[in-house]
Amino acid sequence: MTFTLATWNINSVRLREGLVARLMAEESPDIICLQECKSPVEKIPVEQFQALGYRYMVARGEKGYNGVAILSKLPLMDAGERDFAAMGHARHVAARLENGVTIHNCYVPAGGDIPDRELNPKFGQKLDFLTDMREWCRWDKPDRSILVGDLNIAPREDDVWSHKALLKIVSHTPVEVEHLNQVMEAGSWQDITRKDIPEGLLYSWWSYRAADWDAADKGRRLDHIWASPDIANAAHSSRILRPVRGWLQPSDHVPVFATFDL
Repeated sequence: MTFTLATWNINSVRLREGLVARLMAEESPDIICLQECKSPVEKIPVEQFQALGYRYMVARGEKGYNGVAILSKLPLMDAGERDFAAMGHARHVAARLENGVTIHNCYVPAGGDIPDRELNPKFGQKLDFLTDMREWCRWDKPDRSILVGDLNIAPREDDVWSHKALLKIVSHTPVEVEHLNQVMEAGSWQDITRKDIPEGLLYSWWSYRAADWDAADKGRRLDHIWASPDIANAAHSSRILRPVRGWLQPSDHVPVFATFDL
């Protein structure tokens, strides 16, 4: 089986239903993993997606916040969810394909603006979420698994527009990067995007605050596709669809793609 997978923080699936449909029509990935859906599952607008061939969905949602969904042309079954750090948020869902591959769709908390858990409880929640992810990977070693999502951390120096300028900015601080690296190491996860594109600046997010995001180009690579080591070599053709950031009423994130031969 060969399939192409995309991950995208859509920042409201109901508000941007048309953008999801456009991606489906123009790029036609077999599987699309969405984060920050901001919708109860029963209100996700599935009719248009089904008409475009995405007949299967596994999702977790809540009104106005968070939410993760896996939309697929390929049959898949619900494989549960984990409530990392016992936050009670819809931030993880898993689905299993007929070939036994499990896809984990994750939305790590952003962590607020101040990188100090004493001054900013949201930052502490983010670190606790990652610690819980690490322990899950350590005790439940993933196999034939793909983990994708908005992990809200740009780990490498070339994953941000300026390593020096962002060292004290949430999403690129050393403590966050270390926590993310521990999750990767605990599960022996392989960063598929960087396996395919090992060098150079690479971004998947540009702030809404920039008057001209494209000209300023102050991006960060917050969205990731990982694979367990037993299937990592089956992945290829990674790409990030930068032009999507310029679509009408866009998300501040763009889709990240990879293809797997399994």
